[in-house]
Amino acid sequence: MTSPRLQPEQGPAQAGAAPLVPSTSDDARLLRAVLALGVGGFSIGTGEFVIMGLLPEVARDVGVSIPQAGHVISAYALGVVVGAPALAVLAAGLGRRTLLIALMVAYAVANIGSALAPGYVSLNLLRFISGLPHGTYFGVAALVAASLAPPNRRARAVGLVMLGLTGATLVGVPIASSLGQHFGWRAAFVFVGAIAALAVVLVRRGVPAMPAAPGAGPWRELQALRNQHVWLTLATGAIGFGGMFAVFSYIKPTLTEVAGLPLAQVPLVLALFGGGMVAGNLVGSRLADRSVMGTVGGVLLWSALVLASFVFAARHVPTAAAATFLLGTVVALGPALQIRLMDVAGEAQTLAAALNHSAFNAANALGAWLGGVAISAGLGWTSTGWVGALLALAGLAVFGVALRAGRRTVLAG
Repeated sequence: MTSPRLQPEQGPAQAGAAPLVPSTSDDARLLRAVLALGVGGFSIGTGEFVIMGLLPEVARDVGVSIPQAGHVISAYALGVVVGAPALAVLAAGLGRRTLLIALMVAYAVANIGSALAPGYVSLNLLRFISGLPHGTYFGVAALVAASLAPPNRRARAVGLVMLGLTGATLVGVPIASSLGQHFGWRAAFVFVGAIAALAVVLVRRGVPAMPAAPGAGPWRELQALRNQHVWLTLATGAIGFGGMFAVFSYIKPTLTEVAGLPLAQVPLVLALFGGGMVAGNLVGSRLADRSVMGTVGGVLLWSALVLASFVFAARHVPTAAAATFLLGTVVALGPALQIRLMDVAGEAQTLAAALNHSAFNAANALGAWLGGVAISAGLGWTSTGWVGALLALAGLAVFGVALRAGRRTVLAG
């Protein structure tokens, strides 16, 4: 009989069920799995974020302005928004390991294709295709990690998977950015594709075979779309996370044009952003294991403060570097939102978990677009900080609505 720890499609009270005192073999299995899944996340994180540090190079090569080149970021994000629900529903009956491998193969091929794109339109199309596997991969990976962990460590297990994504900004993005600056931006996507291919091998070896739960299918997954708590959680992330992307999408020209940072030092500051993301992910996942809703509200408020301060900090290199690190800590919101979706999604775990990354990348598209609008309107590179702060506050307002809706549900029950 299948162990309950290998059934990520269970209800919220059981998802991630495990013995209260895990054995050494259980811990070893969890570690092997999250390391393999983390390498996939490392590839995806590098592919998603590296383009933000190479926008000037992309713009020159394909003959467009930097704000227009920012549409490549939005194209990838749109692919995530579309791909996460579509693939989660269509592949609901597949075994988890099989699905994860297929998604990584697709990601590798699409990124190699991006490196070969002949022009602006084809690059946008290929970045859209690259984004399609992103959300479903992370959603299924989070469910696998949570199902292998004890109940009181679910958020930390999800955080370890997400460490691949956040660690990519610390290690993968600077390496890929350096490759892009020395050998052309296309080399960065070749690097991403190679890491994705490595992840295919590691997932095959390190993740246990996990068949889909009995009765899993498209219709059951679609039931998540009838749940107001799922929608409110997604809206909180889609709007609240947008602030970080409004600033980070244009971080390179802001650092060089406003703070006067030498171009050669940009990868070092981008590594600070990655360090902030790693710190935020680790702290946020621990806080979420104590209080999911308290963590969501606290991080959104923190985000608004960090983004508003960026407007002033970006004027000098030392303060701009510190602000870039703090900007990365906003990612602490991610594990809490992921666990919240698992708790409210009922039996539609796969779709809800994947939609979290649709929301994250809707935030990517929204933030990059609104930041570009402010810059194109002549408000200056630092105006993205004000845009970001307003988005964080708007996300906090949506979160307030979610809290009230939760209280009404409890009272009605």
